[in-house]
Amino acid sequence: MSDPLRVLIIDDDFRVAGLHREIVAGRAGVETLEPVHTAAAARAAARDHAPDLLLADVYLPDGDGIGLVRELDVDAFVITAATDSATVRRAMRAGAHGYLIKPFPPAQLAERVDAFVRYRNLLRRDQPVEQETVDRAIRILHGSASPSAMRSPTEELLLDQLADTECSAAEAAQRAGISRATAQRHLAALVERGLVEVSLRYGTTGRPEHRYRRRGGPAPVE
Repeated sequence: MSDPLRVLIIDDDFRVAGLHREIVAGRAGVETLEPVHTAAAARAAARDHAPDLLLADVYLPDGDGIGLVRELDVDAFVITAATDSATVRRAMRAGAHGYLIKPFPPAQLAERVDAFVRYRNLLRRDQPVEQETVDRAIRILHGSASPSAMRSPTEELLLDQLADTECSAAEAAQRAGISRATAQRHLAALVERGLVEVSLRYGTTGRPEHRYRRRGGPAPVE
């Protein structure tokens, strides 16, 4: 199971930063770092904690959030009250993956974070990728491919088997009425997209068993 992605919120308004942290903290696959309120604190947090994603305001008391995104070279969304086209274009040139205008519904930020988790699961550092994977990751990040649209009927069937329990690939295959090899292949794809988590259960003898569960489902039994 991959480590959670670390999210750093950068906003000079303590109340707003706290609200954004509450939204992000409820998403699967992420860990929220302590929010920071200045560019200097963001640089220190980036150095000390190596965040995977920045949620950066534009207007900071000691600098410019968009310049900070360019400087830190970390995946980022810009979150700001600025509505002028020049600022939007500047954020995109700096490398921001998205631009959210305050105020916005909490679900909008939650969806962006969920999409980022799936994007990063597809583009993991330790594996090569094919063009199809790159195209799919870009569609996910920019909201043109919903999780349900990406699922095959077999994947939907397997997700149903994991709705309220965890199980091995063999158990999932038996419940779904498919072969173990087919179940393993589709479970691996669901893990890659962040829809299913996998853990290892060690018995008294033999190899450890992979146990699968739907994200947000019941915790593994120790």
